[in-house]
Order: sequence, then C-alpha cells, then structure tokens
Amino acid sequence: MLALVRSMNGDHPARPVLVASNDPNASGLAKAAACGIPTAGVDHRPFGKDRAGFEAALLTHIDAAQPDIVCLAGFMRILTPGFIRHFEGRMLNIHPSLLPKYPGLHTHARALAAGDAQAGCTVHEVTAELDAGPILGQARVPVLPSDTEDDLSARVLTAEHLLYPAVLRRFASGDRTPVLLG
Repeated sequence: MLALVRSMNGDHPARPVLVASNDPNASGLAKAAACGIPTAGVDHRPFGKDRAGFEAALLTHIDAAQPDIVCLAGFMRILTPGFIRHFEGRMLNIHPSLLPKYPGLHTHARALAAGDAQAGCTVHEVTAELDAGPILGQARVPVLPSDTEDDLSARVLTAEHLLYPAVLRRFASGDRTPVLLG
C-alpha cells in the first residue's frame, strides 16, 4: 500500500482517496493517516460468515470516497461476486506468484517444492474467479538454491513494490498493456 501511495505524486494520473482495511488495528491505516489519506477500518469478525454484510459496511466507506480504481494490497478476504461486479474493470490485486502458477496461498513454498528457477509476482484485474483475472503485469525474480520461503518472499516483495506502482500508473492512464519486469 505504501509503495502505491508514495508513487502517486507529480504527473501520476491517480491519487489515493482512501485506505481501507478489514482490521481496524492494521498498521497500514496509521501509515496512511500519517500521509494525510482518509482511512476506514471495518472489522470483518462481527459479521461472522456474512460476507455480503461485511462488504456492504465496507462499501459505504469506499463508495463515499468515489474511487476510480480500487487496488487490493494485502487484503486477504475472498470477495463476493457482487462486490467484484460493483468495481468490474477497475479493481486490481497483486499476487505473489507468476500466475497462472500457484493461485491462492503458500505460493513461495509451492515454488520451492516444485524446484522452480524463477518466481515473482503478478498484478491482475480482479474477477469472480480467484487469482484468474486478466494479467496486467508480472515481475520475475530468481529462485536461489539456498532460498527459504522467507528469502524468496523478501525478494518477491521487493519486486511487488516496483511492479504494482508501474501497473497502476499505466492502468490509470487507460493502458492495459502488461508491464513486464525482470
């Protein structure tokens, strides 16, 4: 989130209008507030299995901010098709693998177990199918023989901080040509 926020200055075609989280105590909210960005924390836990109820509460904050683009970053909740339709064609997410390889969780462990020579991250448009929307960018990093999950995760995170801002800049300019790094 901070990499995106920090990138949106000067001639960047986008500006942050809200940082929201499903954890009212998320450190990102305080960091965003320190940057002067409005924040909203909607705790998902009181909603139990009522995902649509949680999303309705979250939407009141998002819709009030009137974003042109919604960027998910570290948001680890599966969204309902209705929520996704609400932002169809304008919601992005970053995933720590070279999709379509390794959708879902435990991506670094899966890449290491498979003996992959490369790993990376993908920015994609969010669709109802998990981690399967159109790819808007990918960054590749080497998998080193001595890598642990933590080593690989750190290297991929560095790539994420370069890729996501580059994709957002291009996407906000109306260009969906994939950004390829590494």
